[in-house]
Amino acid sequence: MSTLPVPDWLKEMVGRNKAALRSAVALRAEDSIDRHSLHTVCHEARCPNRGECFNCGDATFMVLGDQCTRGCRFCAVGRGKPLPPDAQEPQRVADAIKEWNIRYAVLTMPTRDDLSDGGAAHFARVIEAIHATTPQVRVEPLISDLGGSQESLQTILQARPDVLAHNIETVSELYASVRVGAGYARSLHVLETSKRLAPHVLTKSGFMVGLGETDKQIKQLMRDLRQAGVDLLTIGQYLAPSAAHFPVVRYPLPQEYKDWEKEAYLLGFKGVASGPLVRSSYRAGELFLRAQTVLATHG
Repeated sequence: MSTLPVPDWLKEMVGRNKAALRSAVALRAEDSIDRHSLHTVCHEARCPNRGECFNCGDATFMVLGDQCTRGCRFCAVGRGKPLPPDAQEPQRVADAIKEWNIRYAVLTMPTRDDLSDGGAAHFARVIEAIHATTPQVRVEPLISDLGGSQESLQTILQARPDVLAHNIETVSELYASVRVGAGYARSLHVLETSKRLAPHVLTKSGFMVGLGETDKQIKQLMRDLRQAGVDLLTIGQYLAPSAAHFPVVRYPLPQEYKDWEKEAYLLGFKGVASGPLVRSSYRAGELFLRAQTVLATHG
């Protein structure tokens, strides 16, 4: 399939964020990440928002290494044999968050099908280390599907996160060709189970557009997420990491994102971020506060 040219308006948006990476604040952030020997999804997934987020003091830390045991065709994270969990990592992450003066920490992970609990116990220890080192910091774990294990999900919820995030990524009709080893129903079940086990913890999911989905399929996806009790939603443009990855089929215009955002709020989502460069952890703290305001006002 031929490569679809990136529209000029989107190139300009990405270019502005790349330029922001040269600021003093962004360079200090990069230095902190290197000194603590950490991985961030900002780098591993080649996020186009790194410059903007680093200048705002935001980053998404990737724990349990940078190698995934699956091979989703959209993802830039490497696929291979991961190393065992690093016992020192929880405190290193917590120390970096304190040093960086982060107030809202997002944590993510590669899928670790090689571990019996999917990495849940290690992930929980990272959350607990953050709570112990900086009790005032809100924590949002962005988890894998954990193989569908309720016990593993419970382990993470017992660590007292403020938000439990798991990305649905795309419409059900594209799962077989885009999300190798994953399941649409399983991802919905993870989110639904989280809400049932810990109703007070906000749930969050996100998906990409531009892979060939229809507007009708997008709206059904949003309805499915709401039926699963999801509170927060992100919608963003899929950008192929390389020519070997799943090709971009379409670049929706900015107005379409506004329309999806409006539809999502009508469905009852408490916070929605929708735009070409929006990613699942984009301005996550702001989205959380927006939801808190809605809950305080309407319950």
